[in-house]
Amino acid sequence: MIEGFLLRAFLAGLGVALLAGPLGAFVVWRRLAIFGEALAHSALLGVILALLLELDPTIGLVVFAGLLVTVLWVLEEQRLLPTDTILSTLAHGALALGLVLLSLFDWIRLDLMGYLFGDILAVSTRDLFLLAVLVAISAVVLFKNWCALVSMTIEPDLARVEGVPVRALRLLLDLLIAGAIALGMKLVGLLLIVSLLVVPAAAARPWTKTPEQMALMASALAGLATIVGLSLSIAADVPSGPAIVVTAVALFAFSHGAERARKRR
Repeated sequence: MIEGFLLRAFLAGLGVALLAGPLGAFVVWRRLAIFGEALAHSALLGVILALLLELDPTIGLVVFAGLLVTVLWVLEEQRLLPTDTILSTLAHGALALGLVLLSLFDWIRLDLMGYLFGDILAVSTRDLFLLAVLVAISAVVLFKNWCALVSMTIEPDLARVEGVPVRALRLLLDLLIAGAIALGMKLVGLLLIVSLLVVPAAAARPWTKTPEQMALMASALAGLATIVGLSLSIAADVPSGPAIVVTAVALFAFSHGAERARKRR
């Protein structure tokens, strides 16, 4: 009989894979990898603030990521600075402040390596519940707004003319991505979480012809990478996060290598 912590680990991995498919596809299409990296690097501050306020770190992560996305959205609308400058400033400022607070409040007990590289075996029932809620919300939002989101991604100006609420949908999509990053950190850590969004979607791209196919295949590849990587982690006693990402990168290399070989033939 499978151990409880292993079952929670596999369920968490599959839940993140369901999110990584469609959301990762939008990250690739909109070239938002730097946005995801900024959220991930600033997440440590959210964990520390949650501990200072005696809140659950996972809930603190989700709330802080949502607040950061909202602040970024407001600053982008002001058009005072380029987006990459805002992202870099917020990310590194939040990361530095988090490390300063961690050194000032030495009573805080934080598994820094677990947050940096992931600790999927420490996934709790509450984490699974929050992940299930986010998967359900994401499924409803994406199902009801899929065409508008794709249109907004391909040609935002034309979508705006057609009556698509581009600003509101962009904020909503960014909030979902932030939630996926926050909840996925237990899986692969804040240093590697964005790779789980980007790499499976990039691996699926050569083999799909429609946005829907790419989103579904990205979810399947993310799930496969999670199952194989977690199994290798348990069998070889290596960190789960890096094992999952290495598996995803291997799938990416195989996918693009096979596509190149097929074109040569």
